[in-house]
Amino acid sequence: MSGPALVERARGGDEAAFAALIEPHRRELHLHCYRMLGSFTDADDLLQDTLSAAWDGLDGFAGRSSLRTWLYRIATNRCLNAIRDAKRRPPPTPVPPFEPPAPSRRGDVTWLQPYPDAWLDQIPDRSAGPEERYQRHETIELAFVAALQRLPPRQTAAVVLCDVLGFSLAEAAAMLSAPPTAVKGLLQRGRATLERHRCAPGQRAPAPGSGDERELARRFAEAMTADDVDAVVGLLTNDAWLAMPPAPHEYHGPAGIAAFLRTSTAARLPRRLELVATRANTQPAFACYHAGPGSPAERTAGVIVLGLSGSGERISTITRFLDPRVSLAFMPATGHSVL
Repeated sequence: MSGPALVERARGGDEAAFAALIEPHRRELHLHCYRMLGSFTDADDLLQDTLSAAWDGLDGFAGRSSLRTWLYRIATNRCLNAIRDAKRRPPPTPVPPFEPPAPSRRGDVTWLQPYPDAWLDQIPDRSAGPEERYQRHETIELAFVAALQRLPPRQTAAVVLCDVLGFSLAEAAAMLSAPPTAVKGLLQRGRATLERHRCAPGQRAPAPGSGDERELARRFAEAMTADDVDAVVGLLTNDAWLAMPPAPHEYHGPAGIAAFLRTSTAARLPRRLELVATRANTQPAFACYHAGPGSPAERTAGVIVLGLSGSGERISTITRFLDPRVSLAFMPATGHSVL
């Protein structure tokens, strides 16, 4: 059945026709909401909000733009409304079961969550060549998503619509109900801010899934599960840092990271740490579990995502997500269940 015929049936109340219209765009709209909000669970909510608004407003779809463009307009504005209405309140800070060392600083994007690669694999890759594919990966990496959260929301929207999704300035202006000159200004300011945080080509991490990446992730997992803090520190760059959203604590430099790991390891013993390899944001990641001596994994303990240095020989960032809702998103990939 053609697109116009599906639209007409959906306008007549045919939910199956509406589902057929929406399904090709569902995953990429979810990723769009994630980039805008930085939170996988918030993206779930905003995707449902977007689809409800699309169902209610289908009579207003005149066909002057593509259905995909119309859906992105709804999703973008729903995300902007959510950010404005919630005033981006940080989630509650978890209370650790031990006294951690004093942090190097306190993070400002505590709502950040990882995005499972299992979901990314279901989104069509429209990039044409290796360089475009690498740039696409960069727009999903945790560092980029976190940087987007530090922009004013409408700058985030302009950058994502134009530079990530490839919409024209005129299309983005129509989506944001703003003059093209205003959107151009938003885009220029957003680009300038992001450029200060972007790695130079020679400093880029290894390609996702490369042998160097796999080997470094394997060595990290072996050291962590053996409680060998010195071995973990030996894998770090001199300017490495560790963050633990939604906790604001950040530890910068090998010494600070080592102090935290030793304290947290001592508090966990005699339970052991198990890591199950997965991927998030096109980066190596691990679902974490705690287990008692001689017993199988008994409870989830978050998700770790690694950022690698440009040489591919060292780890530059360790982000351990503590929110139990994050672990749920990675359960199908690991085979573990929540106990």
